[in-house]
Amino acid sequence: MKKIFLIFSFLLSLSLFSQQQEDAWFFLKDKPDTASYISNPILMLSQRAINRRNNLQITINATDVPIHKSYLDAIKNSTGVTVLGKSKWLNAIHIQATKTIIDATFTNFSFIERVEFANKSFNSSSQKSIKKMVSNHQNKFNNSQTEFNYGSTSDQIKMLKGDYLHAQDLTGKGQVIAVIDAGFPNVNTLEAFKRLRDNNQILGGYDFVERSNSFYTGNNHGTNVLSTIGGYLENEFVGAAPDASFYLFRTENAAVEVPLEETLWVEAAERADSLGVDVINTSLGYSTFDNANYNYSYADMNGKTTFISRGAEIAANKGILVVNSAGNSGNDAWKYITAPADASSVITVGAVDKDSNIASFSSFGPSFDGRVKPEILAQGVSASVINHTTGAISSSNGTSFSSPIMAGLIACLNGNEGFLLKSFKRGKTEKAKNFNDFLKEAVYKSADRYTNPTEQHGFGIPNFKVALNSYIGSTASLEEEYFATLKVSPNPIVTNFRIEGLEGEVKEYKVKVFDVLGKEVFKQKGTIFNNFDISSLEKGVYFIRISKNNQYKTIKIIKN
Repeated sequence: MKKIFLIFSFLLSLSLFSQQQEDAWFFLKDKPDTASYISNPILMLSQRAINRRNNLQITINATDVPIHKSYLDAIKNSTGVTVLGKSKWLNAIHIQATKTIIDATFTNFSFIERVEFANKSFNSSSQKSIKKMVSNHQNKFNNSQTEFNYGSTSDQIKMLKGDYLHAQDLTGKGQVIAVIDAGFPNVNTLEAFKRLRDNNQILGGYDFVERSNSFYTGNNHGTNVLSTIGGYLENEFVGAAPDASFYLFRTENAAVEVPLEETLWVEAAERADSLGVDVINTSLGYSTFDNANYNYSYADMNGKTTFISRGAEIAANKGILVVNSAGNSGNDAWKYITAPADASSVITVGAVDKDSNIASFSSFGPSFDGRVKPEILAQGVSASVINHTTGAISSSNGTSFSSPIMAGLIACLNGNEGFLLKSFKRGKTEKAKNFNDFLKEAVYKSADRYTNPTEQHGFGIPNFKVALNSYIGSTASLEEEYFATLKVSPNPIVTNFRIEGLEGEVKEYKVKVFDVLGKEVFKQKGTIFNNFDISSLEKGVYFIRISKNNQYKTIKIIKN
């Protein structure tokens, strides 16, 4: 009898195992409609997105093409299979079914290239032991220890010299930021967001968790995060990019931690890209799940393993500046950054206090493959935020807030109305490096530990005054080869300058001078032998553009 009972128990366990619903991604082999979509990109991208790609010289390709409808429909109509999400960038469909059905479906459809299970033990390439970690989803936003105060955002902005950007009228105007988070309750009613609403700076949003256009719902985390970028109370609170515009996307269900949230994040990033967003901020990270079989190990934090990090890397390659919090695990057994902060092109932000001391909770790098992570730091201890219920100014802790502060200032640095992008062009030798690379390099090099990064500080605290001048200088030097020898002399300039470097050339050139905001302050036609008088201009940094036909060179100058 005991033997029969044991056999029955074994068969029962097998039966239960076969009925267990598993998360998996079907990766598809191709997109049969690719040629027709690429020949008509407006079918998949907004004009703003197309313009951003053109400005950054980023090619529209097959990753922009939607998943083939007949493939998606076939999987949707498969018995026992539930489609939860999809990614055109990764050409993948997120499904849920029993392992038996998933295996059978994979066998039935020749257009499925491979299957990746969230449970790593089911993947043939992942039979090694999986490091199990205790699920932490219940407390993932609870490290925001809020207490009321009525200070301002002065410390968190001035620490980074963000006030210098604002003084140059670089306040995010013309920049579009997507905030991907857990919810945005009361953004549509609180006084601190009235300026955004009145100026139509909230362009839209979507709740990917509920598949709903009502996005002022969910957890308050996103409301707090948004306030550090776009909140405004006159004489009391100013976000890092008060004149930027926003899309608000909810992808995180705060009550659970499931692999679907990774897919929803990638869906939101794809939506942001198609709308022409310039910057994404996300104060989320993934390493452990409710089902411990889905957990990641530190070895997975290599920027290439997790679904979300692969999506984040593509987002950056599409020309979006992706900014992500490092995480708040510095005091835990798991002390490392989480996905997608591990992606190589993501700007990962740790936390310090107002006195520039590292926050003990700020997660450590490097990435598993040895890259500097986090790259930079901002205030995340007692950061000023707007309370989602009362609308009062509060203080909160977490890299959840250092990240959006940084994202806002990066949007400001990116230039009002995209001026820097519109004003300068690469030469033929610089096509492999886009403006976002120059911007990130300028920010990293301005940081106080750039020459001596650490596992928790990264490159340290950036100085956006230094970064602005460096960024402008680097983009201004991207020149057409024909004008490579042209120079302005003297430089710095007191009253007059000459254009030198094309000896023997007597052709007439157009000469224009712009201030740092892109405003034209001087223009004149002349030859390289002329003296140009700019004595009427105030002291400061300017840019001289010398042009002939379709060729030009932009040179940074200093007026003394």
